[in-house]
Amino acid sequence: MALSPMMQQYMQLKEKHKDSLLFFRLGDFYELFFEDAEIASQVLELTLTGRNCGLLERAPMCGVPYHSVNPYINKLLKKGYKVAICEQLTEPLKGKGIVERDVVRIITPGTIIEESLLDEKMNNYICAMYKSEDSVGFSYCDVSTGEFGVIEMNDGIYSKIFDALIRLHPVEILVNNEMLLFLNENLELIKAINIIPTLYDEDKFEYNYAKKILFDKFDNTDESILSVCTSGALLSYLKETQKNSLAHINSIDIMQDDKYVKVDASTGTNLEITQTIRGGNKRGSLLWLMDKTITSMGARRLKKWLDEPLRNINDINLRLSAVDEIKANPIKHDTIRQYLKCIHDIERLVTKISYDTINARDCASLKQSLKVLPDLITEISSFNNDLFNDLLHNLDPLDDVCILLENAIAEDPPINPKDGGIIKDGYSKDLDEIRDISKNAKKHVLKMEIAEKKETGIRNLKIKYNRIFGYFIEVTKSNIDMVPYRYIRKQTLANSERYITEQLNELEVRILSAQEKSNKLELELFTEIKSALKENIKRFQITAKTISIIDILQSNAKIAAENNYVRPAFNKEGIIKISEGRHPVVEKSKEGKNFVPNNTLLNMDENRFLIITGANMAGKSTFIRQIALITLMAHTGSFVPAHSADICIVDKIFSRVGASDDLFMGQSTFMVEMNELANILNNATSDSLIILDEIGRGTSTFDGLSIAWSVVEYICSKKKIGAKTLFATHYHQLSEFEGQVEGVKNYCVSVREQGEDIIFLRRIVRGGADKSFGIHVAKIAGIPKEVLDRADVILSRLEKADINKIAVESSLEAGEIINSNKDNQTQLDLKTLLPYSELLDEIKKMDMTTTTPIDAFYMINRLKDKMQ
Repeated sequence: MALSPMMQQYMQLKEKHKDSLLFFRLGDFYELFFEDAEIASQVLELTLTGRNCGLLERAPMCGVPYHSVNPYINKLLKKGYKVAICEQLTEPLKGKGIVERDVVRIITPGTIIEESLLDEKMNNYICAMYKSEDSVGFSYCDVSTGEFGVIEMNDGIYSKIFDALIRLHPVEILVNNEMLLFLNENLELIKAINIIPTLYDEDKFEYNYAKKILFDKFDNTDESILSVCTSGALLSYLKETQKNSLAHINSIDIMQDDKYVKVDASTGTNLEITQTIRGGNKRGSLLWLMDKTITSMGARRLKKWLDEPLRNINDINLRLSAVDEIKANPIKHDTIRQYLKCIHDIERLVTKISYDTINARDCASLKQSLKVLPDLITEISSFNNDLFNDLLHNLDPLDDVCILLENAIAEDPPINPKDGGIIKDGYSKDLDEIRDISKNAKKHVLKMEIAEKKETGIRNLKIKYNRIFGYFIEVTKSNIDMVPYRYIRKQTLANSERYITEQLNELEVRILSAQEKSNKLELELFTEIKSALKENIKRFQITAKTISIIDILQSNAKIAAENNYVRPAFNKEGIIKISEGRHPVVEKSKEGKNFVPNNTLLNMDENRFLIITGANMAGKSTFIRQIALITLMAHTGSFVPAHSADICIVDKIFSRVGASDDLFMGQSTFMVEMNELANILNNATSDSLIILDEIGRGTSTFDGLSIAWSVVEYICSKKKIGAKTLFATHYHQLSEFEGQVEGVKNYCVSVREQGEDIIFLRRIVRGGADKSFGIHVAKIAGIPKEVLDRADVILSRLEKADINKIAVESSLEAGEIINSNKDNQTQLDLKTLLPYSELLDEIKKMDMTTTTPIDAFYMINRLKDKMQ
C-alpha cells in the first residue's frame, strides 16, 4: 500500500530534516507523526493518537495548537531537540489537491527570536569554534538582536576559550572535528556551561568557502581575521536554519584584547560581577546593583560594559563626564527616564522586521518608541559633552518612518493581521471606500430603497435581507402593476412578491465581500509597510544602540546619586588611592547599614604589595574585593563608592577569593585554588591588579605557608611580575616581609576584645595581626560550648608546643627572598623571620666564658617564660 499524498509530502520534508522534530502545519495545529510523535508525546506529555496514512497501520500522531506553540517548542529545545517549522504556503481550496507546504525555519537553542522564550535583559548567543593545529577561531552571534562578533585567540587558547564561554554563556556551540577532540580532552570547558557541542559539516569551515560566505555578508571584513572559518560556518548555519536573508546581521565586531581590561572567568565569579557564587543569582551581584536601566537594550549592554571595562583614559572620561552632567541635572535626568519608559526593545523588533514576523501591534510599539525620540533628542541636546554630541549624531529620530507608522497603523490593532483593523482610516482611499460599504451597509441599502420608491412610486416598497436569498425587493400584491420591467421575480409569497435587480445584486456583492476585500487590502498595505521598515534596519539598529548607551549613562547617574558615589580620577603613575572606599554591594545589604569605609593606597613603589591579616569575619575579604570592584567600576565609566578615588589604568584584574570544591569538574578545593593561582602567576603583568585571599589554606599548614611564602616572593619581584596586590591571609609569619622586601606593607583589620568576646571594628589599620580569633568566631556561629571549651584547651597546648622549631626543621628551613632594592638576590634565613628567632638571638649573645651557673639558670628561666 502507498502513502497518502499528504503523508508523501510529509515524508519528503522529513527526509530533508532528519535531525529535527518536524512540526507539520494542518489547519490550526502543528502535527507530528511516527517517531517524532512518539518523542513529542513523551517530552510534552501529549496524548498519542493515530491517523490513516495509506498504510495498514495508522501513523502515530500528536499535535499542538499553532497559536500557542512557543511553550512546547521551548520545552523541546531545553531537552536538546531541534524543531523544524513546516507551514502551509497556499490556502486550502476544494478540489485543488493538497496545499503547498515547506519548512520555513529550524529553531535551535541558539536561534530563538520569540520574546516569550527569551530573557529580555540577557543575550542569547550561539557560537562557532574551529581548531586547526595551534590556532583557534571563535565567532558568536545573538540572532535575536543581530549582534555578530569574533574573538581573536592567538595565544593562551585554553584560558581564552574558557573565559569566552563563561562570559558569553552560549546556548549552542558549533565545532569542527579537531575542536571536538580538543573539547573532549578538556571537558571542563563545556562542563562549565553544561551544553553539548554540535559537530558541524567540516566543509562549511573550509577557508575559501567560509570566506565567500563571510565577504558576501560583510563588505568591510578584514581578511586577516583568524576566525574567518568560524564566521563563515556560523553564517552558513544561520542561513540554513533561519531560511531568510538575516538582514539584521549586518556588521561584525572584532574583540581586541588591548582595548579592554582583562577580567577572566574566575575573577568574574569570585567578585560576583554578574551573578552570585552561591545560587548563581543576579540579585546580590554588581550587575544587580548597577542595573537601573529602563530599556531591555540598556540592560543587555550594561552587562557587556561590565564584561569589557575600557583601558583608554579618554574614552572612560567621556563616559564619566556624561554621567556627571546627568547627575548634576536631576530634573532633566528624571525627564530622560520618563522618555526611556516609552521605548520598547527596538533591537528585537528589528529582528522581527528582518524575519518578516513583525505584526501590527509590534508596529504600534515601534511607533510609540519613535514618537518620543524628538523629545529625548531635545533633552540630550542641552548637555555640553563630547559623548552626548556623538550620541546625538547617531540618534536618528526616523521621522519618515514614524510618520508612516503614525498614518498607517491603528492605535490598538489586533495581533493577527487577518482579523482586519490594523490600518488606520484615511491611509488608503480604496480601503476607506471598502470599509465604508461594510460599515454602512444599512445606509447604502436605505439609500437605494428611497431611490426605488421615488422612481417606481411604490410607497411601501422594502429592501430586505435573509441568509437564504440575500438582498431582495419586497412589493405587496396590490402594487404589482407598478413594478418596472427591470425587476426580476425571485419568490412569490401569499401577500407579496420578491424581486431582485442588477443594481441590487451589485450592492449585495459589494456589501458581502467588503470585509474579505478589506482584510485582503489591509494585508497588501501591511506588506508594503513591512518592506519600508526592512529598508531602514540599519538606521533602527544605530538608534537602538545609541538609546542603550544613553540608558546606561542615566543608570550610572542614578546609582551615583542614590548611593553617594564620586567621580574617579585617573592617573598614569600606577597609583590606586581610594579614600573611604566602600563595597558597593555589601553596603546595600542588611548587614551593610553601618558599613565602615576604609582608605587604600597602592603604587609601584613602597605600597605595591599589601599583606592584610586579621580575625575571621573581620572584613578582610570584603575589603580586598571592594578595591577590585571600585577599580572595575571606574574602568567602565561609572562613579564609585568612595569619598575620593584616583585610579591608574590596569590591563588585567585577577582575583582568587575563598575556597570551594568543584566536584562536577572532579577538582578539590585546593586544586581549584591552585588552578586559579597558576592562571594569575602565568598571565599577570606589572600593570595588573591582583586580589588574593587565603592562598595555601586548602592543604597542610606548612605546605600552605610554603606556597603562600613563595607566591609573595614571585609577585613582589619586579623581574617576575611586580603587580599591585592585596593579599589577605591568616599566615601571620608573612608579616615579616615588611622591611625585608621592597613594596610590602602590613595591614590588619582592627578587633576589640571585651572579656571572652570580640568586637569587629572593620577598620583597616597599619600593622600585622597576631591572632585569628577562630574560636571566638565559632562561638558567634553557635558551636556548642563543650566543643569550644575543648578547643581552648587544645589551642593552649599547641601554643605552648615548639611549633616554630618544628617549622624550622621542616621543609621551611630557608626561603630565598627577593630584595628588589638590590640588583643581586640575597639569602634570608627563614628562622630570622619566625618568632623563634628572638630566642636564638639571645642564646647567640651569651658569653659562656663569663657566665656563672646562677646567671645561666636565670637566663634559661627567662627564655622559658618567653616560650610560654
